[in-house]
Amino acid sequence: MVSNRLSLVFLKKGADEESEKRAKTLTSVIQNFLIILVLVIAAITIIGQLGIEIAPLLATAGIAGVAIGFAGQSLIKDIINGFFLLLWDQIRVGDFIQISDKRGLVEMINLKMTVLRDLNGNVHYIPNGSIDVVTNMTKDYSRYIFEIGVAYREDVDEVTEIIKEIDEGLRKDPDFKEDILEPIEIFGLDKFADSALIIKARTTTKPLKQWRIAREFNRRLKKKFDEEDIEIPFPHRTLYIGQDKKGDATPLRIIMDEKHNL
Repeated sequence: MVSNRLSLVFLKKGADEESEKRAKTLTSVIQNFLIILVLVIAAITIIGQLGIEIAPLLATAGIAGVAIGFAGQSLIKDIINGFFLLLWDQIRVGDFIQISDKRGLVEMINLKMTVLRDLNGNVHYIPNGSIDVVTNMTKDYSRYIFEIGVAYREDVDEVTEIIKEIDEGLRKDPDFKEDILEPIEIFGLDKFADSALIIKARTTTKPLKQWRIAREFNRRLKKKFDEEDIEIPFPHRTLYIGQDKKGDATPLRIIMDEKHNL
Protein backbone atom coordinates (compact mmCIF):
# COMPACT_ATOMS: atom_id res chain seq x y z
CA MET A 1 0.00 0.00 0.00
CA VAL A 2 1.12 3.54 -0.69
CA SER A 3 1.63 5.60 2.43
CA ASN A 4 -0.47 8.73 3.02
CA ARG A 5 2.59 10.89 2.67
CA LEU A 6 3.54 9.33 -0.66
CA SER A 7 -0.01 9.82 -1.90
CA LEU A 8 0.06 13.52 -0.99
CA VAL A 9 3.45 14.02 -2.61
CA PHE A 10 2.34 12.37 -5.79
CA LEU A 11 -0.93 14.29 -5.93
CA LYS A 12 1.07 17.50 -5.82
CA LYS A 13 3.89 16.56 -8.18
CA GLY A 14 2.64 13.83 -10.51
CA ALA A 15 -1.14 14.04 -10.91
CA ASP A 16 -0.92 16.25 -13.98
CA GLU A 17 1.52 13.85 -15.67
CA GLU A 18 -0.71 10.84 -14.97
CA SER A 19 -3.80 12.66 -16.27
CA GLU A 20 -1.91 13.61 -19.41
CA LYS A 21 -0.90 9.96 -19.98
CA ARG A 22 -4.47 8.73 -19.70
CA ALA A 23 -5.83 11.54 -21.87
CA LYS A 24 -3.25 10.80 -24.57
CA THR A 25 -4.12 7.10 -24.51
CA LEU A 26 -7.88 7.63 -24.71
CA THR A 27 -7.47 10.26 -27.44
CA SER A 28 -5.52 7.79 -29.57
CA VAL A 29 -8.17 5.07 -29.17
CA ILE A 30 -11.07 7.44 -29.88
CA GLN A 31 -9.34 8.81 -32.98
CA ASN A 32 -8.85 5.30 -34.39
CA PHE A 33 -12.48 4.42 -33.68
CA LEU A 34 -13.78 7.60 -35.33
CA ILE A 35 -11.62 7.08 -38.41
CA ILE A 36 -13.04 3.57 -38.90
CA LEU A 37 -16.59 4.85 -38.31
CA VAL A 38 -16.17 7.68 -40.85
CA LEU A 39 -14.75 5.29 -43.45
CA VAL A 40 -17.68 2.89 -43.05
CA ILE A 41 -20.26 5.69 -43.32
CA ALA A 42 -18.43 7.16 -46.32
CA ALA A 43 -18.35 3.77 -48.06
CA ILE A 44 -22.11 3.24 -47.52
CA THR A 45 -22.85 6.76 -48.75
CA ILE A 46 -20.76 6.34 -51.91
CA ILE A 47 -22.41 3.01 -52.70
CA GLY A 48 -25.81 4.65 -52.32
CA GLN A 49 -24.85 7.53 -54.62
CA LEU A 50 -23.72 5.05 -57.28
CA GLY A 51 -27.24 3.61 -57.37
CA ILE A 52 -26.30 0.28 -55.86
CA GLU A 53 -28.93 -1.15 -53.50
CA ILE A 54 -27.54 -1.38 -50.01
CA ALA A 55 -30.06 -3.86 -48.53
CA PRO A 56 -28.84 -6.92 -50.54
CA LEU A 57 -25.26 -6.01 -49.72
CA LEU A 58 -26.06 -5.80 -46.02
CA ALA A 59 -27.82 -9.17 -46.15
CA THR A 60 -24.84 -10.71 -47.91
CA ALA A 61 -22.51 -9.08 -45.42
CA GLY A 62 -24.56 -10.53 -42.57
CA ILE A 63 -24.25 -14.07 -43.94
CA ALA A 64 -20.54 -13.58 -44.60
CA GLY A 65 -20.15 -12.12 -41.14
CA VAL A 66 -21.34 -15.35 -39.56
CA ALA A 67 -18.73 -17.31 -41.49
CA ILE A 68 -16.00 -14.79 -40.75
CA GLY A 69 -17.00 -14.72 -37.09
CA PHE A 70 -15.79 -18.26 -36.52
CA ALA A 71 -12.40 -17.34 -37.93
CA GLY A 72 -12.33 -13.96 -36.16
CA GLN A 73 -12.64 -15.13 -32.58
CA SER A 74 -9.10 -13.99 -31.83
CA LEU A 75 -9.94 -10.50 -33.11
CA ILE A 76 -12.97 -10.34 -30.83
CA LYS A 77 -10.83 -11.49 -27.91
CA ASP A 78 -8.28 -8.77 -28.72
CA ILE A 79 -10.98 -6.09 -28.74
CA ILE A 80 -12.59 -7.24 -25.49
CA ASN A 81 -9.21 -7.49 -23.73
CA GLY A 82 -8.19 -4.09 -25.07
CA PHE A 83 -11.43 -2.54 -23.84
CA PHE A 84 -10.87 -3.75 -20.29
CA LEU A 85 -7.19 -2.75 -20.32
CA LEU A 86 -8.32 0.80 -21.05
CA LEU A 87 -11.35 0.69 -18.76
CA TRP A 88 -9.26 -0.34 -15.74
CA ASP A 89 -6.47 2.09 -16.68
CA GLN A 90 -3.85 -0.67 -16.57
CA ILE A 91 -1.75 0.71 -19.44
CA ARG A 92 -1.24 4.24 -20.75
CA VAL A 93 0.89 5.65 -23.53
CA GLY A 94 4.24 6.53 -21.94
CA ASP A 95 4.20 3.74 -19.33
CA PHE A 96 7.12 1.31 -19.09
CA ILE A 97 5.63 -2.18 -18.86
CA GLN A 98 6.43 -5.86 -19.20
CA ILE A 99 4.17 -8.34 -20.98
CA SER A 100 5.43 -11.92 -20.83
CA ASP A 101 9.13 -11.68 -21.79
CA LYS A 102 8.75 -8.35 -23.62
CA ARG A 103 9.31 -5.04 -21.90
CA GLY A 104 9.43 -1.48 -23.14
CA LEU A 105 7.79 1.92 -23.36
CA VAL A 106 4.17 1.95 -24.53
CA GLU A 107 4.12 3.89 -27.80
CA MET A 108 0.55 3.06 -28.81
CA ILE A 109 -2.43 1.15 -27.49
CA ASN A 110 -5.78 0.54 -29.14
CA LEU A 111 -8.52 -2.06 -28.88
CA LYS A 112 -6.57 -4.45 -31.14
CA MET A 113 -2.97 -4.33 -29.93
CA THR A 114 -0.35 -2.77 -27.70
CA VAL A 115 2.89 -1.47 -29.20
CA LEU A 116 6.09 -1.43 -27.11
CA ARG A 117 9.56 -0.08 -27.90
CA ASP A 118 12.37 -1.59 -25.82
CA LEU A 119 15.69 -0.03 -24.78
CA ASN A 120 17.38 -1.34 -27.92
CA GLY A 121 14.84 0.42 -30.12
CA ASN A 122 13.03 -2.78 -31.09
CA VAL A 123 9.26 -2.42 -31.53
CA HIS A 124 6.99 -5.21 -30.24
CA TYR A 125 3.41 -5.55 -31.53
CA ILE A 126 1.39 -7.53 -28.98
CA PRO A 127 -2.25 -8.54 -29.64
CA ASN A 128 -4.35 -7.61 -26.62
CA GLY A 129 -5.97 -11.04 -26.60
CA SER A 130 -2.64 -12.66 -25.73
CA ILE A 131 -2.09 -10.44 -22.66
CA ASP A 132 -2.67 -12.35 -19.43
CA VAL A 133 -0.44 -10.44 -16.99
CA VAL A 134 0.77 -6.85 -17.31
CA THR A 135 3.60 -5.55 -15.12
CA ASN A 136 3.47 -1.75 -15.06
CA MET A 137 6.74 -0.33 -13.67
CA THR A 138 5.62 3.31 -13.82
CA LYS A 139 2.08 3.31 -12.44
CA ASP A 140 1.77 6.42 -10.21
CA TYR A 141 5.39 6.08 -9.02
CA SER A 142 8.48 3.90 -9.53
CA ARG A 143 10.89 2.14 -7.19
CA TYR A 144 14.40 0.79 -7.42
CA ILE A 145 15.87 -1.93 -5.19
CA PHE A 146 19.54 -1.64 -4.25
CA GLU A 147 21.53 -4.70 -3.19
CA ILE A 148 24.79 -3.22 -1.98
CA GLY A 149 27.61 -5.68 -1.34
CA VAL A 150 30.53 -4.95 0.98
CA ALA A 151 33.33 -7.11 2.37
CA TYR A 152 32.80 -9.13 5.54
CA ARG A 153 35.35 -6.97 7.39
CA GLU A 154 33.25 -3.80 6.95
CA ASP A 155 31.04 -2.24 9.63
CA VAL A 156 27.41 -2.52 8.49
CA ASP A 157 26.32 0.49 10.55
CA GLU A 158 29.02 2.66 8.97
CA VAL A 159 27.95 1.58 5.47
CA THR A 160 24.31 2.33 6.35
CA GLU A 161 25.21 5.88 7.36
CA ILE A 162 27.07 6.39 4.09
CA ILE A 163 24.01 5.21 2.13
CA LYS A 164 21.85 7.73 3.99
CA GLU A 165 24.41 10.46 3.34
CA ILE A 166 24.46 9.75 -0.41
CA ASP A 167 20.66 9.75 -0.55
CA GLU A 168 20.44 13.04 1.33
CA GLY A 169 22.91 14.61 -1.08
CA LEU A 170 20.84 13.47 -4.05
CA ARG A 171 17.64 14.88 -2.56
CA LYS A 172 19.34 18.26 -2.11
CA ASP A 173 20.80 18.32 -5.62
CA PRO A 174 18.70 20.57 -7.92
CA ASP A 175 19.25 18.15 -10.82
CA PHE A 176 17.72 15.19 -8.98
CA LYS A 177 15.58 16.35 -6.04
CA GLU A 178 12.39 16.81 -8.09
CA ASP A 179 12.51 13.17 -9.21
CA ILE A 180 12.82 11.63 -5.70
CA LEU A 181 9.57 11.28 -3.76
CA GLU A 182 10.81 9.86 -0.44
CA PRO A 183 14.03 9.34 1.56
CA ILE A 184 15.69 6.02 0.88
CA GLU A 185 14.39 3.02 2.85
CA ILE A 186 17.18 0.86 4.24
CA PHE A 187 15.99 -2.63 5.09
CA GLY A 188 19.33 -3.61 6.64
CA LEU A 189 21.66 -6.57 6.27
CA ASP A 190 19.70 -8.82 3.94
CA LYS A 191 21.95 -11.86 3.48
CA PHE A 192 25.40 -13.35 3.83
CA ALA A 193 26.57 -14.02 0.28
CA ASP A 194 29.60 -16.08 -0.73
CA SER A 195 31.96 -13.12 -0.80
CA ALA A 196 29.93 -10.19 0.52
CA LEU A 197 27.46 -8.83 3.02
CA ILE A 198 24.37 -7.65 1.13
CA ILE A 199 22.59 -4.54 2.40
CA LYS A 200 19.18 -3.99 0.81
CA ALA A 201 17.58 -0.57 0.29
CA ARG A 202 14.81 0.99 -1.79
CA THR A 203 14.23 4.41 -3.32
CA THR A 204 10.91 5.84 -4.57
CA THR A 205 10.87 8.15 -7.58
CA LYS A 206 8.61 9.68 -10.17
CA PRO A 207 7.59 7.29 -12.99
CA LEU A 208 10.49 6.36 -15.31
CA LYS A 209 13.04 8.18 -13.14
CA GLN A 210 14.18 5.20 -11.04
CA TRP A 211 17.02 4.16 -13.35
CA ARG A 212 18.40 7.69 -13.63
CA ILE A 213 18.42 8.09 -9.85
CA ALA A 214 19.90 4.62 -9.31
CA ARG A 215 22.79 5.22 -11.73
CA GLU A 216 23.73 8.50 -10.07
CA PHE A 217 23.37 6.96 -6.61
CA ASN A 218 25.68 4.08 -7.55
CA ARG A 219 28.25 6.49 -9.02
CA ARG A 220 28.36 8.57 -5.85
CA LEU A 221 28.39 5.50 -3.63
CA LYS A 222 31.40 4.06 -5.45
CA LYS A 223 33.32 7.33 -5.04
CA LYS A 224 32.45 7.50 -1.34
CA PHE A 225 33.48 3.88 -0.75
CA ASP A 226 36.83 4.63 -2.39
CA GLU A 227 37.31 7.68 -0.16
CA GLU A 228 36.46 5.75 3.02
CA ASP A 229 38.46 2.66 1.95
CA ILE A 230 35.37 0.46 2.10
CA GLU A 231 35.93 -2.69 0.11
CA ILE A 232 33.51 -3.67 -2.64
CA PRO A 233 34.19 -7.41 -2.81
CA PHE A 234 34.67 -9.56 -5.86
CA PRO A 235 34.25 -13.35 -6.08
CA HIS A 236 37.31 -15.22 -4.79
CA ARG A 237 38.25 -18.69 -3.63
CA THR A 238 40.57 -20.08 -1.02
CA LEU A 239 42.77 -22.85 -2.41
CA TYR A 240 43.10 -25.77 0.00
CA ILE A 241 45.89 -28.21 -0.91
CA GLY A 242 44.86 -30.85 1.61
CA GLN A 243 46.78 -32.82 4.24
CA ASP A 244 47.67 -36.46 4.76
CA LYS A 245 47.04 -38.35 7.99
CA LYS A 246 50.33 -37.09 9.46
CA GLY A 247 49.25 -33.46 8.90
CA ASP A 248 51.71 -32.86 6.06
CA ALA A 249 50.51 -30.89 3.03
CA THR A 250 51.28 -31.89 -0.53
CA PRO A 251 53.87 -29.54 -2.08
CA LEU A 252 52.40 -26.95 -4.42
CA ARG A 253 54.56 -26.46 -7.47
CA ILE A 254 54.54 -23.04 -9.16
CA ILE A 255 56.16 -22.80 -12.59
CA MET A 256 57.58 -19.42 -13.56
CA ASP A 257 57.74 -18.25 -17.18
CA GLU A 258 58.83 -15.03 -18.83
CA LYS A 259 55.33 -14.10 -20.09
CA HIS A 260 53.21 -14.48 -16.96
CA ASN A 261 55.90 -14.59 -14.25
CA LEU A 262 54.21 -17.67 -12.80
